[in-house]
Amino acid sequence: MAGTAPIAERGGTAAPGDVYAQAVRCLDIAEQALHEAGAALADVVRTRVMLTDIRQWKQAARAHAERFAQVRPATTFIEVTRFVDPQWLVEFEVDAIIPD
Repeated sequence: MAGTAPIAERGGTAAPGDVYAQAVRCLDIAEQALHEAGAALADVVRTRVMLTDIRQWKQAARAHAERFAQVRPATTFIEVTRFVDPQWLVEFEVDAIIPD
C-alpha cells in the first residue's frame, strides 16, 4: 500500500508537529488496510518511510520498531521535500505478501 499518510480518524492531520505520533497513525491505517485485505503486519516484507526532515528518523523508527520488532521487514528511510498536506511530516509505504 502506498502513501499511508497521518490522516486523523475524522479527517485533517493527526498529531500536527509530532513525527512519532504521525508515524503511529500511519501504521494504524496500514495495519487496518492489511486486515481488510486478509493480511497482518507479519505478512509485511518491505516498508518505506518518507520524512520531510530526515533528522527526525529516530522518531519514525521508534514507531516502526514497535510494530515490526518480530517481523523485521526490509526498510528504507527517505527524505522528501513535502507532501500534499504541509502538516504531514511522515508517510509510510508497506509491501506485504498476502496469504491465499
